[in-house]
Amino acid sequence: MARRVEVFLDTSALFAGIWSVSGGAHLILKLSEVRSLEVWVSPQVLRELDWALRAKAPEVVGDVAHLLDTARVRVTEPGSEAQVDAYLALVGHPGDAQVIADAAGAARDYFVTLDRKHFLDNEDLRTALSFPIGTPGDFLEWFRGRLITP
Repeated sequence: MARRVEVFLDTSALFAGIWSVSGGAHLILKLSEVRSLEVWVSPQVLRELDWALRAKAPEVVGDVAHLLDTARVRVTEPGSEAQVDAYLALVGHPGDAQVIADAAGAARDYFVTLDRKHFLDNEDLRTALSFPIGTPGDFLEWFRGRLITP
């Protein structure tokens, strides 16, 4: 049996997956729930998500842990300080440097984000990584291709 695809969601993608039940990020969480793939986040993503939810939708904070558990979201170890420093030079934002270091240190198959400024439109970062970066829709297209092509 082939191993499951491992996808790392940054804060923007995880927030979108929780907030909108009709978007691609939510579908990724549902695919994880039925064990078609594995969703990973980091402690930094969870801290940022908690802050965003408390600021924008405090009434759902209590339900998020249940949703993450149902979707079988896994938490990776933080990246090393050296990795964070290296990525900080590429992304220019400490929190985002930590998130990409966390994902890179775990060597996942795909990094999903909605952040254009620091990730999606950052060609230097894309070149430095060993895995693709894309939106939820990009990932779902990539994942579908893996299902169709042996």
